[in-house]
Amino acid sequence: MEVDQKIRSISTVANGLDEKKQKIIDLVKSAGKKGIFDADIIQIEPVPQQRVDIINDLLRNHIIKLFRVKEKNNYKYNENHEMSVTLSKNITSEEKLVYDHIAKAGGKGIWNRELKTKTGVPDKLLNKMTKSLASKKVIKIINSVQEPKKKLFMLYHLKPSTSITGGPWYTNQEFDEGFVSVLNQQCYLYLEQKREKAKAQDLGPLIEKNASFAPSADVLKYIMDMGLTTQKLEVTDVEMILDSLVYDGKVERVTTSDGNNMYRAIARLVEGTGLVKSPCGLCPVRKNCSDVGNITPITCQYFGEWLSY
Repeated sequence: MEVDQKIRSISTVANGLDEKKQKIIDLVKSAGKKGIFDADIIQIEPVPQQRVDIINDLLRNHIIKLFRVKEKNNYKYNENHEMSVTLSKNITSEEKLVYDHIAKAGGKGIWNRELKTKTGVPDKLLNKMTKSLASKKVIKIINSVQEPKKKLFMLYHLKPSTSITGGPWYTNQEFDEGFVSVLNQQCYLYLEQKREKAKAQDLGPLIEKNASFAPSADVLKYIMDMGLTTQKLEVTDVEMILDSLVYDGKVERVTTSDGNNMYRAIARLVEGTGLVKSPCGLCPVRKNCSDVGNITPITCQYFGEWLSY
């Protein structure tokens, strides 16, 4: 009789914990990216040890993730948990081995040969498994802009890193030189117009210089507002273009104390005359050059190359 009562008591406690566990799961899911704190969980389970048991169980089963926010425990729902549960029902144990190695590679993916080495699965069987996983939309097969002939495997829901796709500068795995050139011109034009506007205020050289700087975020907004691309560019993308202008000597860059990059167009030097640009000044046989003889302007190979350029 006592044994039966103990069993019923244990069962009641277990059911109660399961109900509270589900309430915590529902709460953390509804909280989204903000997550919940220990104070929120206490409202559902005030008993310390039972609360710890529930939290540890949820963490152990990868249902929630633990973060630290302002020195407090913050719990967020693991969005990949449901996918993992679905996955376990759809793939075989052999495919799970291949899946695990692909999952570890993250957004960088894993090459076919590397996957074979790590799993020890023969070529034909590995090819069959990866095709099966791809057909179930568990993984995807992509190509890298660096080595387009090699197969690269990645989890289906992941976005490839820019080292694989080449970022916004590549279209169908080919470098879009025209797009980069237009962005280069427009970024410089924006900074040049800002410099001219600062100069027109005539407030002195120091104020003029400071006013001509623009944060990369402002340049990005200008580019996106122009509608030059349907792709969503990031600040880091625009900074790549701006940095290329820095290397060309057209733009100056400074980094603020909070780590943000600021850019300004540099005033162009006065163009030299055509005579200054001619090769005569550096010609090694210029002292022997005359209207007649073997060395003349008409027969000069340097002159011909300069004119054709």
